[in-house]
Amino acid sequence: MLATLEILLPVFGLIFAGFACRRRGVLGPNSASELNRFVVWLALPALLFDTMAHATWQQLYQPAFVAAFSIGCLGAFLPILAMRMIGGRHLADASVDAIAASYPNTGYIGFPLGMIAFGSASLTPTTIATILVACVLFALAIVLIEIGLQTERTPHKLGLKVLGSLARNPLIVSPILGVLLASTHVALPQSAETFLKLLSGAASPCALVSLGLFLAEKRPSEAGAGGISLLLTGVKLVGQPALTWWLAARVFGLSSTLVEMAVVLAALPTGTGPFMLAEFYRREAHITSRTILLSTVGSIVTLSLLLLVMGHRT
Repeated sequence: MLATLEILLPVFGLIFAGFACRRRGVLGPNSASELNRFVVWLALPALLFDTMAHATWQQLYQPAFVAAFSIGCLGAFLPILAMRMIGGRHLADASVDAIAASYPNTGYIGFPLGMIAFGSASLTPTTIATILVACVLFALAIVLIEIGLQTERTPHKLGLKVLGSLARNPLIVSPILGVLLASTHVALPQSAETFLKLLSGAASPCALVSLGLFLAEKRPSEAGAGGISLLLTGVKLVGQPALTWWLAARVFGLSSTLVEMAVVLAALPTGTGPFMLAEFYRREAHITSRTILLSTVGSIVTLSLLLLVMGHRT
């Protein structure tokens, strides 16, 4: 538990730094949105581009692991999406809620926790999971949000508008460009590599500080937001890893080590991606921010118990 806590404490530290700076007036009322725009338009696209540009086919070709982890994510995403829409929530807001219940923090917590629990063998599965979460799941949510925000109802015109919006979205364009570069086998100049590393390294800390800035703002909470956040947290920390275990162990028959890695990755708390989406599209982010906090706090217990059951003494 101490090792897990050591990994999660910096997450809370960055959130608290943003919270304290806003409450003390060091950063202004628009700081959360402006810092989030930096993440969405510069830092996160650099991270996605860099990840995809350095991924190899040999690393990524693990179809059973990809299927188990992906279906586990969708198994958390789709029911929440349907439930929220049936309850009268707008498609864009329902999509943000759904990704908050299914978006594991593989990039920021997955890599260090994987190294502690499984060693260097965890790097490839964690990279695959990060690509699936940051590119595929993120893209699905963006597509649904764009569809929800479009007023055009003629199918072909709606499709063109959505495609146009996606073509201008840096979170979609950057990983595609990374794949295209990787396929050419052309190495980037060292100066470009350094530029990408510096910029992408700012994505997670700035997103967490932005979250703290957002939480520091006093605003009326949405009716029932607390209960929904608890539901999304439960789906994220219990439902998604349970489904992933069943898929990995019973359906796809992965090795015991890969099963454990898939379950741990699925059990990670909600990352900052859903919050960034909510802020970027100017949707209500109260439920999302609370889910990130609740799942991060709760994961200290759930991850520690999970690793203890697996026999990893963290």
